[in-house]
Amino acid sequence: MKYSPKQMKEQLEKKEFGFKKKFGQNFIVDENIINSIISKADITKDCMVIEIGPGAGSLTYKLAASAKQVLCYEIDTTLQNVLEENLKDLKNVDIIYQDFLEANVKQDLANYKFEKLYVVANLPYYITTPIIIKLIEDEIPVDKIVVMVQKEVGNRFKAHPGSKDYSSLSVYLNYYFEISKLLDVSRNIFIPKPNVDSIVVEFKRKESTYQLNDSQLFFQLVRDSFRQKRKTLRNNLKHYDLSLVETVLNEYHYDLSVRAEQLSIEIFVAIANRLSKKK
Repeated sequence: MKYSPKQMKEQLEKKEFGFKKKFGQNFIVDENIINSIISKADITKDCMVIEIGPGAGSLTYKLAASAKQVLCYEIDTTLQNVLEENLKDLKNVDIIYQDFLEANVKQDLANYKFEKLYVVANLPYYITTPIIIKLIEDEIPVDKIVVMVQKEVGNRFKAHPGSKDYSSLSVYLNYYFEISKLLDVSRNIFIPKPNVDSIVVEFKRKESTYQLNDSQLFFQLVRDSFRQKRKTLRNNLKHYDLSLVETVLNEYHYDLSVRAEQLSIEIFVAIANRLSKKK
């Protein structure tokens, strides 16, 4: 399979394919980047890989060479003849033409046997967060997620307390995963070229999560704490027992004048667990 922009453009034009903004389609055309993603994802022959949005199949082709099986979800059915041509020689690739967000992934996975489950994909920025949340909420047994996303979005995912990108989403995702950046990616390696640069982010499933007395209370507390980011906890948590919240904060050398962006996930866990005991 060929990867140069010229050859890919020629193939897509031959198939009369038109890029669709509504699907956020930007196809990777740099083989070096694809090889770096495969290498850093550490894919082995006991891995089942889910790819969301294979596009013209450039990444898919390389995934298939490394993984036991690749299961793709593609929402754009007009890509079917392109993918069938590019991947016709691969026996370990299956493609489901469906919106991943509407798919019953657990049911689809029941047809396969595998030891490890990875998600590897180049994701449109507007559905990146919903896809990761679906993987969590649908309890998909994924060991690792490696995704190329818009740089600004990726920075929010991996943000640490005290940084401007740290948010309730950062806390939520870091509850489940160890998150790190693998690669910086220039906008110039895509067709069509997007307006922003990207990064490749890795999510490794934590072997053990924090002990919560009430997970629903914890996630609600985190959302409320960040509701108005520039306001203090005293203002954002008016409907909570502030004396109890402050007692916990004092144990970590903070008080109610602190903003949520300064607090680690451990502190939110401690506050939630103390509040739950009062219920």
